[in-house]
Amino acid sequence: MTAVSPATSDLQHTPLHTLHVEQGARMVPFAGFDMPVQYPLGVKGEHLHTRSQAGLFDVSHMGQLFLRGEKAGEWLESLVPVDIIDLPPGRQRYALFTNEQGGVMDDLMVSRFADDCLYLVVNAACKEQDIAHLQKHLTDDVQLERLDDRALLALQGPEAAKVLARFSAEVSSMVFMDSRQIVISGVDCFVSRSGYTGEDGYEISIPASESERIFRLLLEQPEVELIGLGARDSLRLESGLCLYGHDMTPTTTPVEASLIWALSKVRRADGARAGGFPGADIILEQIATKAVENKRVGLLGSSRAPVREGTALLNADGETIGTVTSGTFGPTIGKPVAMAYLAKDYSAIGTEVFASVRGKALPMTVSRMPFIEQRYFRG
Repeated sequence: MTAVSPATSDLQHTPLHTLHVEQGARMVPFAGFDMPVQYPLGVKGEHLHTRSQAGLFDVSHMGQLFLRGEKAGEWLESLVPVDIIDLPPGRQRYALFTNEQGGVMDDLMVSRFADDCLYLVVNAACKEQDIAHLQKHLTDDVQLERLDDRALLALQGPEAAKVLARFSAEVSSMVFMDSRQIVISGVDCFVSRSGYTGEDGYEISIPASESERIFRLLLEQPEVELIGLGARDSLRLESGLCLYGHDMTPTTTPVEASLIWALSKVRRADGARAGGFPGADIILEQIATKAVENKRVGLLGSSRAPVREGTALLNADGETIGTVTSGTFGPTIGKPVAMAYLAKDYSAIGTEVFASVRGKALPMTVSRMPFIEQRYFRG
């Protein structure tokens, strides 16, 4: 979800734009949309509220798509290193579009909406690129449908299940990465138990024409507060979740990005359907040999000064050994947190490195991610 900054008059609006302005949001350009970065509660307050109760996000700038056809799963497997053929109805998987050099073009979510239909959610800044990529490879037996008439909401936090169950009791029986068609206040919605915060929660695809009414119903619940892009970023970073265009790019492979877990075993070198996706030879060779020069790692700071994207990382001799790709102060843990690409020799857990900030070398420690415990509901 890489931000872009066009002229204000060129910005698109989500169906909930008027509501954001009404609620006192500070609006900023993001991925071609005028989006709320924070509300009067402030980024820290929104972050901590989501961790303790329930936060409500407008993520309607994301791209929503259907792929239809009996062979849609088999066809999509030719573009992603993920097992889509065996994805059962009512389940969702995290996937990556890769290029011929093994780089990551985008990350996305794929749900089996029906036996012959897949539902995809792609990043806002990559939406047109992804659609063009899919269209370029389309076959006669697969149809691509844009869902531009739908909004997307996210309800995240430990109280999210209790809140949403007031409107649809069946969401309580869903577990992490389940997806289901349900009715909320008389409106047909497509809901997944997933999100981008590390907390339990749901993403809700809903007709744009009904989105404001449903959004207000959820906002009226005492546990719920509005959350903007600022807290969305700090929440995902504490939870060790990558941001496309920053922590993974077309020039970084899933191996360099520490995303080997996202490559289904059946698509790896010894799997039944090994390879067959763009860049497979490069990626599978890197998995086999571990021959990468740089690796994505997590960093914890020892001071309170946040270390921002683009900051150079140094070894004890002052030599540049890496670069920060995402960084902020983690409100939940009370320390600076960051992701970075480091030279492989410095990527071991516990290694001390130094961030070059305004002429000072701030010590940071290579740490496991996520930085906090993820609380997805697995049943």
